[in-house]
Amino acid sequence: MHWAVTNDYALFTHDLDFGTMLALSGADGPSVVQVRCLNVLPEAIGALVLSLLRTHAAEIEQGALVVADERRERVRILPLSRKG
Repeated sequence: MHWAVTNDYALFTHDLDFGTMLALSGADGPSVVQVRCLNVLPEAIGALVLSLLRTHAAEIEQGALVVADERRERVRILPLSRKG
């Protein structure tokens, strides 16, 4: 996560721990895009990921946790509260 902040990158993950780490750290970056789908092959989630990046580009640029699955998506601006 430190490397992503230092180099102005966002993280893309399927791992639920990144949201927890952001909340516990109180940090305002890096942005994390988290896909919570069972099938994470590119052909299964590609359209979803592209849609998330287009729809939430401003929030990702600002610093956000974007969480999505096949049915819904959530965006939380960083820093996250520990209660989050």
